Amino acid sequence: MSSLYLLHGSIVLVIPALIFAMYAQYKVSSTYKKYSEVRTRRGLPGADVARAILRDAGIALSNNPADEAHEMACGLEMTPGEMTDHYDPRARTLRLSQGVYRGDSIAALGVAAHEVGHAIQHRDMYGPLVLRNVAYPVSNLGSTAAFPLFLVGLIFPAFQVLMPIGIMLFTLAVFFTLITLPVEFNASTRAMAALSDGGYLTADELDGAKKVLNAAAMTYVASAAMAAAQLLRMILIARSQ
Repeated sequence: MSSLYLLHGSIVLVIPALIFAMYAQYKVSSTYKKYSEVRTRRGLPGADVARAILRDAGIALSNNPADEAHEMACGLEMTPGEMTDHYDPRARTLRLSQGVYRGDSIAALGVAAHEVGHAIQHRDMYGPLVLRNVAYPVSNLGSTAAFPLFLVGLIFPAFQVLMPIGIMLFTLAVFFTLITLPVEFNASTRAMAALSDGGYLTADELDGAKKVLNAAAMTYVASAAMAAAQLLRMILIARSQ
């Protein structure tokens, strides 16, 4: 059985995960769009809610948080694009897209609170987040180098030793996707508690925010499933050689 036949034939292993990933992406896009058009009753923009949740958590806002001598500071910036919101642990800065930073929709507040959840995780030295930050450089290398090494070993018998190396590197990338799951779910749990305790959303608005965050979490589950399916595919191909 040829290497190329194995490579193409084994694609069936990732089809279910691919379909799930496409559905997850559709779900998060449609849910975000729906609730980004529903304004909250209090009319607070995402940036104000983020500041308030940070304040309630005892985290001070700073223009240069990375230069602060303590871990109780965080920056807050607006970043270009849509759904580009993230917390940068290296710069200790929360970056919100324009629609979230200035928006007063249910989706905007849900996303803003979720990203603040990551900042609080950083402050608390939340175990899975610490582990993910440590694993990121290695896993990034693994996801970049794994497939080229694996393919060279698959196509050229003289370099077959590269296949297990590629598998090992990709395993690190899969580990990263798995450790990301508790980080994201925990940030959403913190976000919902903060939005509820602070009274930023009403009960029905909280339900909408939860749907937005659950849809976003599904994309991380789909990413982990896709990576695991790819790893299984690589292992089965290697064993057939």
